[in-house]
Amino acid sequence: MMKGTTATGMEAGTGGARPAASARWALAALSLSMLLSSLGTSVANVALPTLGQAFGASFQDVQWVVIAYLLAVTSLIVGVGRLGDLIGRRRLLLAGILLFTGASALCGSAPSLPLLVAARAAQGLGAAVMMALTMAFIGETVPKERTGSAMGLLGTMSAVGTALGPSLGGLLIAGPGWRAIFLLNLPLGALAFLLARRHLAPDRQTPKAGLDGFDGTGMLLLALTLAAYALAMTVGRGGLGPLNLALLAAAVLGAVLFLRVEARASPPLIRPAMFRDPVLGPGLAMSALVSTVVMATLVVGPFHLSRALGLDTAMTGLVLSAGPFAAALTGVAAGRLADRFGARRMTVAGLCGMAAGSLLLSVIPATLGVAGYVAPILLVTVGYALFQTANNTAVMADVPPDRRGVVSGMLTLSRNLGLVTGASAMGALFAVASAATDVAAASPDAVAAGTRITFAAAAILVVAALAIAVASRAPAGRRAGDAS
Repeated sequence: MMKGTTATGMEAGTGGARPAASARWALAALSLSMLLSSLGTSVANVALPTLGQAFGASFQDVQWVVIAYLLAVTSLIVGVGRLGDLIGRRRLLLAGILLFTGASALCGSAPSLPLLVAARAAQGLGAAVMMALTMAFIGETVPKERTGSAMGLLGTMSAVGTALGPSLGGLLIAGPGWRAIFLLNLPLGALAFLLARRHLAPDRQTPKAGLDGFDGTGMLLLALTLAAYALAMTVGRGGLGPLNLALLAAAVLGAVLFLRVEARASPPLIRPAMFRDPVLGPGLAMSALVSTVVMATLVVGPFHLSRALGLDTAMTGLVLSAGPFAAALTGVAAGRLADRFGARRMTVAGLCGMAAGSLLLSVIPATLGVAGYVAPILLVTVGYALFQTANNTAVMADVPPDRRGVVSGMLTLSRNLGLVTGASAMGALFAVASAATDVAAASPDAVAAGTRITFAAAAILVVAALAIAVASRAPAGRRAGDAS
């Protein structure tokens, strides 16, 4: 008899018994949704030079193809997660998949850059729904003792989508052309929709009743606050010019207003007391710190490999794929380890691996070549896969059904904010540490020194996350989001 099934072949999940075969197909739908939304994040970056030529636009204009998607995901993910809790996650996820797929068709047929940017924003809204709700479905799709394995599968699909984007995008641009990177989503989106419609558990909420409890003011304030922060970190490549400082000030003001509104709202979008939860609060903080470090590997890696180690473009791309590939292979195994040994232990183990890898990168000389870079990077990325799966499992384990969407959205938001911050802050640190106004033209020794200093800072961030993990204790019977 299979683990997690009864004699009648039913999955004993928290949402009631479900056929084991249907649960597997439901996981397939969720995995494909995660793959598509992650692929949408990374696939367009490689097309920016081609888009600039196709539309006769500057880099500053073309980069909005990436920023529009990022802004929509980052600013709306918590709000759509809460909306799913209220009106029904299944119907909202189906709508999100349809929106993502339809917007992909608009992207692939866009006759001008402004229309492409608008379609990418719509695609990002669909992706926000998909990202926010996939993890929320796990509690009603698989038994609790298999939550880690299911989270590991979603983590694997996220890593595959992120890693596959640049290489797949490059192949499609070289072949059918840049429009193919968006049109590819059409058959995959249709398949995800059909699987989700057929196999996901039906909603119990009615949309009309659910909207009565939606905090629209809170969602608008949060969206504007997050959008201001994301723009501050991305416009002007994350510099500290007047516009960036003004956006950061607007984000701080927005955060203050949001907390004041939420303290009076009934019911609020996010209950402020949730951040005092002994698992959720530390989990969000660790996720943001660790994602900042992961982005450092993506920012520093290309320059270190090409400048400090002298690799050509093809070899640089191959070496860069080693980390995401290892993370993808580790995801499911990480979930099983979390199920067997406990999410908290595996969270600490993953952070220890990341700390060890970051410390090695801060001291290993460039003379050790590719092996001296790849080995520590594998420690970092495998440790991250283990941490992410275990942390997501711990946070989502005992969340009440009516708060799963918003908590799942908050988890994904913390990761995205870490990635955005890492791209800006760690990139700026690397440039300063390399003592060059243009890192692409810096000497090999300067780039190697910048790499060591950046990863020394990364190690400090991971150690801070490790301290949070060791210090946090979750009492028995804890319920994330129950506090009011």
